Amino acid sequence: MNLPAAPLMPASSASPVVFRHVAIVGKYQALGSRAALDDIAQFLHTQGCDVALETETALNTGLVQYPSLTLEQIGAACDLALVVGGDGTMLGVGRQLARYGVPVIGINQGRLGFMTDVRFEDFPATLHGMLRGQYEEDPRALILARVLRDGACVYETMAMNDVVVNRASAGMIELKIDVGGRFVARQRADGLIVATPTGSTAYALSAGGPLLHPAIDGWVLAPIAPHTLSNRPIVLPCDQEIVIEVVGGREISANFDMQTFTSLIHGDQISVQRAGHELRLLHPVGWSHFDTLRNKLHWNEGVIGSQP
Repeated sequence: MNLPAAPLMPASSASPVVFRHVAIVGKYQALGSRAALDDIAQFLHTQGCDVALETETALNTGLVQYPSLTLEQIGAACDLALVVGGDGTMLGVGRQLARYGVPVIGINQGRLGFMTDVRFEDFPATLHGMLRGQYEEDPRALILARVLRDGACVYETMAMNDVVVNRASAGMIELKIDVGGRFVARQRADGLIVATPTGSTAYALSAGGPLLHPAIDGWVLAPIAPHTLSNRPIVLPCDQEIVIEVVGGREISANFDMQTFTSLIHGDQISVQRAGHELRLLHPVGWSHFDTLRNKLHWNEGVIGSQP
């Protein structure tokens, strides 16, 4: 793979990087990922950065010439993490790095790329400025989710996109919903989604939920195929706890970012609260959430004179 051309600057006039120790986390299963990750690592070296690879990334690509660190070690030692892959890769990595306050840049080797928005073809020119402090920070709220059984916590995890309670068998499930300690409703549906603004473009969108700008402090509560059609998605403040109790149904589970899950029984309660930390997502200067929506959701297709 040929390394994309980087902008040329005389060494004497180039400003120093503000991120000296940079870790790379890659979607190592993807075709061509080894060469892509090596290209990025070599580029970072030319910019004066110390480079490390996440342990599983190094192991599965064979790029053993770079130091390898676990995600916990990256959180403790690195100034910046580059996530190379798609949004699924970012979800898995972001949940774990957010607690350390390490800023993250996403380089897209996936499909949609709502969060991994730096195109691989553009990474040298884009990272050149970002490594020197030319970026826009976009904090993303996370969910702290707990499953309570007979008052005891039996499962706890984090989510960046959503918490989904749904069924695996025929028939609807019945759920009781409280918000901020107040009863809201009992719903019969195929399931229920609690989504962050980040997750409002994911499963919640297909369930008819609204798009939330990342700067909004709120959750989307969206039923999946509700029995009562007046049960519509609602936007809730994220400073209040949402409690979902399983009342009826069979083979029910809770999914978190569609990457981890746990089985539920009648009487279980799923507590959803805002986590105590955020993901520090970095974008190039000039980034706009509306540009992302327009490009990824194809809002301008068929429109003449669509550019501002």
